[in-house]
Amino acid sequence: MFMGEYSHNLDAKNRLIMPAKFREQLGDHFVATKGLDGCLFVYPLSEWQTIEEKFREIPRTTKDARKFSRFFFAGAAECDIDKQGRVLIPATLKEYAGIDKEVVSVGVLNRIEIWSKERWIEEGTYDDMDEIAEHMAELGLGI
Repeated sequence: MFMGEYSHNLDAKNRLIMPAKFREQLGDHFVATKGLDGCLFVYPLSEWQTIEEKFREIPRTTKDARKFSRFFFAGAAECDIDKQGRVLIPATLKEYAGIDKEVVSVGVLNRIEIWSKERWIEEGTYDDMDEIAEHMAELGLGI
């Protein structure tokens, strides 16, 4: 399980230092793709294969399934972590996520989310958590 929040800057060659706690679970090779809310989703290869299998089972007869599949898989890229723990994020993914210099990496259960610091701050308002917690309880996720 991935958890925690880490802030880093891209280096001069546009590489991101992947937090050591994430590298242990992520391995040297992983998949990054367009995520929701304007961030990137990062998955270990084993988790990515599970996601692929689930998508193969979805009927392609619905427009939403086709559209989401294109969004999710067309933007995907295999990435490698170098010996110093850095990863080069593909330009198309950086552009999608609005990543320029400051980056926030967030562990969210089975994936890592990579955010531009600016978007992370914009999305990071939690004034409505009581209402959201009620909806989560309806899904059986009360805490």
